[in-house]
Amino acid sequence: MRYIFLCFTYPKNQHHFFLYFREEIITFAQTKSLHIDKAGSTELKFVILDEADAMTKDAQNALRRVIEKYTANVRFCIICNYLSSIIPAIQSRCTRFRFAPLSLEHIVPKLDYVIEQEKLTVTESGKEALLKLSCGDMRRVLNVLQSASMAFPKIDETAVYQCVGQPTPKHIEKILQILMNDNFSSACRKLQQNCGGEGYALVDIISRLHDVIFQLDLPSNVSNFVL
Repeated sequence: MRYIFLCFTYPKNQHHFFLYFREEIITFAQTKSLHIDKAGSTELKFVILDEADAMTKDAQNALRRVIEKYTANVRFCIICNYLSSIIPAIQSRCTRFRFAPLSLEHIVPKLDYVIEQEKLTVTESGKEALLKLSCGDMRRVLNVLQSASMAFPKIDETAVYQCVGQPTPKHIEKILQILMNDNFSSACRKLQQNCGGEGYALVDIISRLHDVIFQLDLPSNVSNFVL
């Protein structure tokens, strides 16, 4: 089997970028394989497109035409994070596979292996923070680990949260205490003082508060009221 692998980024001139990418695929698809299998037919070729949801609609329509033209000898594997960003014309021509986030039992051994091979100093709280923020994404674990290792000699919980720019669990607990115990005007003033200077995104704070509230042992009517 022959493969071509393309990973998309965000170039300044997407039109010229896609023209180059399109020519690469067409050249690859038109080139005949010299290898013939036992059945007497030539092998299929595979084109793997990663981060395909970064493509514009025009580029995806051009890709659809390429897929239709070379479907006899080429198979296309289109990888994306958001299926809604892929045009229906491409979706209807593909078989869709959804992959669930990795479980901790699959992530932890790989994380320990990388830490050992790279000779990094990572505390248990740092590992827990990496696993919690990863949401089952091994690539994100490694990216955050690499960033933290370049910025801090010792990777702990604080280092991890600083790298991703999200509030620490202690900060979230403090915010929750303010929301539960203070009146509206006092809570707004304190939250502006505590969160404004740190530069945390509101969506991150709300998401973390949502997770913490669900972890609390509260009656359903109370948790619904709080949310």
